Amino acid sequence: MEKLPFHHRDPFDRLLASQAKIEKLEVLSGDPIFDEYGIHRVWS
Repeated sequence: MEKLPFHHRDPFDRLLASQAKIEKLEVLSGDPIFDEYGIHRVWS
């Protein structure tokens, strides 16, 4: 897998972003930084 861009400094959020990209999953979060990674984010 390509290197994950450094949009976010929180290592746990970077781990979530990486896993979501690999598994093609959605992320449940209010943090719009996940949009920078091209991950579908769900928040209501």
